[in-house]
Amino acid sequence: MRFCFENKVLDSDLRELTCDGAAVPLQPQVFDLLLYLVTQRARVVSKDDLISQIWSDRIVSDSALNSRINAARKAVGDDGAIQRLIKTIPRKGFRFVGEVREEMAASAARAEAKPAPLRMTDRPAIAVLAFGNMSGDPAQDYFGDGISEDILTALSKQRWFLVIARNSSFTYRGRAVDIRQIAEELGVRYIVEGSVRKADNRVRITAQLNDAVSARHIWAERYDRELVDVFSVQDEITNAIAAAIEPQIHAAENFRSHRKPPASLDAWDLLMRALSHFWRVTRQDHGAARALLERAVAIDPNYGQALSVLAVNDMFGVHLGWAELAAVAPAAEAAALASVRCDHEDAWAHAALGSVCFSTRRLADALSEFEQALALNPNFSLAQSYYALALSYAGRAKDSFEAAQRTILLSPRDPSLAIYHGIAAYARFTERQYDEAIALAREAIRHRGDLTGAYRVLAVSAGMTGDGTLAEMALTELRRTQPGISLHWIATQLPWANDGDREHYLEGFRRAGLR
Repeated sequence: MRFCFENKVLDSDLRELTCDGAAVPLQPQVFDLLLYLVTQRARVVSKDDLISQIWSDRIVSDSALNSRINAARKAVGDDGAIQRLIKTIPRKGFRFVGEVREEMAASAARAEAKPAPLRMTDRPAIAVLAFGNMSGDPAQDYFGDGISEDILTALSKQRWFLVIARNSSFTYRGRAVDIRQIAEELGVRYIVEGSVRKADNRVRITAQLNDAVSARHIWAERYDRELVDVFSVQDEITNAIAAAIEPQIHAAENFRSHRKPPASLDAWDLLMRALSHFWRVTRQDHGAARALLERAVAIDPNYGQALSVLAVNDMFGVHLGWAELAAVAPAAEAAALASVRCDHEDAWAHAALGSVCFSTRRLADALSEFEQALALNPNFSLAQSYYALALSYAGRAKDSFEAAQRTILLSPRDPSLAIYHGIAAYARFTERQYDEAIALAREAIRHRGDLTGAYRVLAVSAGMTGDGTLAEMALTELRRTQPGISLHWIATQLPWANDGDREHYLEGFRRAGLR
């Protein structure tokens, strides 16, 4: 449906706002709010209505809600003083008061002008088979089915690969069929299978990920648990398996792409190669990832996942001092918004937009985008870690530490585990728990000896405790990983919400010896 008012068109199918035919950049949550106000224009919409419809009943501050209202007004050329289109009704809520004409969906010609969707033929597809019941009791089939279905649902939220529906993959239950045959019949490359063995109040669950084409095991794990709470155990194991599978598939796809000759690489292959560099988190790999992602987007400008990783990679580079914010932020925001338009239910897209908002000091918007990413995919460790970091800079250190701990528990074999420990360390520093911050920073460095953020926290924490030797070592390593580090860079480039936290961090660096 198209809603026409003044010289603007709000298209619910294309999720686009245009003014005199030109697209108006709009964050997805602001689009949703504007669309809701327009469709409900016959009545006053209360704050509770907006929180229920736009934020899915999550706790939202008045400032976050008002920032979205102001953004919607700005997008349609209105403001809080004039209130020509979006009117505030005191103590009641908001109402869209502009004259609106409704039209049918965009024409076929307009639809044809959209970039063609990314072809899925070269993308990985995965099937989750029904987990076998090894207990000898048919009544226990339900537990294995529940695990399998939950894994299937969790993987479906990750949007990187096609997940075969239950009705197809469960047809092989109880049949001795070679996984190569299953792969051929279902058109998949990867198969998840497993078993459940229940005895008394204990359960053992095994799971493995197979590359059906090469008939090799990529990943396998065993989980032994007490069945104090069946559903709690089921949720815990499902989350652990789903969190482990995505990076394993990325690693396998990266290996496969490196076996292809350079001339035959498509956008997916380039993305997989870029991710392998992205997760290494070094200045050189940051640049290599960016070059590969730009090639992927050049092949397919509508490739949402490449656009989202490009935006995250750029913003991570800014936070670590490898890129200038002013130079990369506009293009990164454009890429993140394009990614959301490609698939507004992709958690990576919202994480990308959140990362841009974080680096450009829009912390309320950043937290909202990370929360939306986690609502779409609760097992998304990168969004969880970025959320934890944004919470610290927003002045919510306790919440930040808890979020970082959830990330570590969620993905204990994650390639970015060092970063998660570093974020937890910064949260502890913010709470003035310097000894614990030092211990966590050392743990991060144990996993990765060249992690810029961990050396920052180690330096400031050592500075605050008066440990000159440790502070000198940390500063030496920090200058190696971030040669341009300075008090001026810290004061101007990192996005604190309040001056007290910034001054605390600067004081730690002064005491450590940074000038």
